Amino acid sequence: MSHPVTPWYKQFWPWLLLGLLFTSITASSTLAVMAVRTADGMVQEDYYEHGRAINMVLAKQERAAELGLTASLRIDPLTSDVVLDLEGGESFPEKLDFELIFPTQDDRDIELVLEHVRDGRYLGQAPDNLRYRWYLQLQPSVDEPEWRLVGEARFPDEEAVRLTPGRAAPGDDS
Repeated sequence: MSHPVTPWYKQFWPWLLLGLLFTSITASSTLAVMAVRTADGMVQEDYYEHGRAINMVLAKQERAAELGLTASLRIDPLTSDVVLDLEGGESFPEKLDFELIFPTQDDRDIELVLEHVRDGRYLGQAPDNLRYRWYLQLQPSVDEPEWRLVGEARFPDEEAVRLTPGRAAPGDDS
């Protein structure tokens, strides 16, 4: 007694195998299109020049250490007033460039200019509702700054943040 032979397209297993194949092709094609169309914000286009600039950044921070510079920073969570006290050094520049660098999205970075009011105290205005973790950079507001102080903070915070001639923050480029 022979069993009738059913054609392959009426069997379960060929369709299961073909379904897995088509699913993997569709998923990999979708991921390939997404990879080509979306930019990777973490990879810089000028990574070679960025790597060469690290030595200049380290030299600026070493110069800040030689001058004995440190700073205490406070950003008021209600008014967003920036108060910075610069300590050490022989003279105080009229203006300081202060950068808040967001760790993962460079389009969220913020640059402020702080004005000298008296005896190493600088004032400025930050944007409202400053939140999350930020890398901080402070340097004189000139074409070729001689020194740089760096730090890290999480906002909103009532406590003062210390800026020192420490390690370079990710995202340094000059």
